[in-house]
Amino acid sequence: MTLIKSISGIRGTIGGKAGDGLSPLDTVKFVSAYGQWVKDRSDVKKAKVVVGRDARISGEMVNQIVVGTLMGMGIDVVNIGLATTPTTEIAVPKENAQGGIILTASHNPKQWNALKLLNEKGEFLSADEGAKILEIAEKEDFTYAEVDDLGNVSTRNDYLDIHIQQILDLPLVNKEVIQSAKFKIAVDAVNSVGGIAIPKLLKALGVDEVIELYCEPNGIFPHNPEPLPEHLTEISRIVQQENADLGFVVDPDVDRLAIVNEDGTMFGEEYTLVAVADYILQNKIGNTVSNLSSSRALRDVTLNYGGNYFAAAVGEVNVVESMKANQAVIGGEGNGGVIYPELHYGRDALVGIALFLTKLAQSKIKCSVLRSRFPEYTIAKKKMQLTPEIDVDKVLESIKNKFQNKEIIDIDGVKIEFDHGWVHLRKSNTEPIIRIYAESRDLNSANQLADQIIDEIKSVLS
Repeated sequence: MTLIKSISGIRGTIGGKAGDGLSPLDTVKFVSAYGQWVKDRSDVKKAKVVVGRDARISGEMVNQIVVGTLMGMGIDVVNIGLATTPTTEIAVPKENAQGGIILTASHNPKQWNALKLLNEKGEFLSADEGAKILEIAEKEDFTYAEVDDLGNVSTRNDYLDIHIQQILDLPLVNKEVIQSAKFKIAVDAVNSVGGIAIPKLLKALGVDEVIELYCEPNGIFPHNPEPLPEHLTEISRIVQQENADLGFVVDPDVDRLAIVNEDGTMFGEEYTLVAVADYILQNKIGNTVSNLSSSRALRDVTLNYGGNYFAAAVGEVNVVESMKANQAVIGGEGNGGVIYPELHYGRDALVGIALFLTKLAQSKIKCSVLRSRFPEYTIAKKKMQLTPEIDVDKVLESIKNKFQNKEIIDIDGVKIEFDHGWVHLRKSNTEPIIRIYAESRDLNSANQLADQIIDEIKSVLS
């Protein structure tokens, strides 16, 4: 059993003893700490928190504990039930709430669940805010409400409709051109909330035919729920078999988007953001942001349109912070996470789909042809096991000094820019390893870059 306490939320497996996973007792403790933090920073008489969840098996159980605990803290709850992460994020400011909790473990297997915590803007907490909540939880420094001051709960089931309408209202989403393309699209929603949201969005956009694969929101994931190529063999087959124009795949909470070409090949999760950014920048020149481990293709596309590209530390909250600071018109992460600030500051597969389909329909070309028009890069992902006595920071500093004649970014580990690629080294927050990601024009070159750095690390350690 596993319980991971971090600034971005509380994640754990279901079952076992308290403290060993996300048990009911642990859920109460961390929700109480969050509730106390919300009340301490709120200037309203009675705070309000929005709660939404994905469709995983433990969701209803965790949801009841979370709602009851918030009520016990004297906080009113707006329970929006089965909802995507971006839908919950949108609901928080619409409700004038002081925060939100999303019950989802994203791409983790079915035995996992998590409490993802939002501020009053519907955005993930900063590092300092997350650390404060962990401190309150550790000290159990929270006070429950007297009986006359308990919170109330209300239920709303219309936020997906609101979310979809906001997407349809975006100037760069063109329903008419999508409708005229008469798309036939397959969807793999891994039996979570995407099974409700994505077909409904596609029909609202005027898509001619939707082939639903694993769209029953029962939480029984038919394959590993992370939308990586090795897990998407079935939708690849369906797209070809049904002569579909493309396929969309989302993770259980619908903040990551993978695309399957009409020939069953992968568009590439790194290129979801690149394609959407290309469309946005065609219509509105501006800056872009992605994290340090995302493809250089976004930088190339941005510079081609006359904008500036900025790299942020890994983590959605860091990308959002950089987007705000640099007034980015589009940003996100290379795992298929699109952040379009005109809608909201959060990864959102739904808006990614709408913008991508508009571009594809306007282009009047096949999905695979569109993919071929972007700069070609491949990322190699490797890691090195560490022993307790290794000083990782010293190792990273040595590597930085070794390549001081290259462009270096050190806001999150060390990233070294080469002429035809880059290498990013960072220590894992959850395992005793150094992650080494390298990108180049092909996999062989990327592996060579990664291996070169691994050899340098070994020489430092010898």
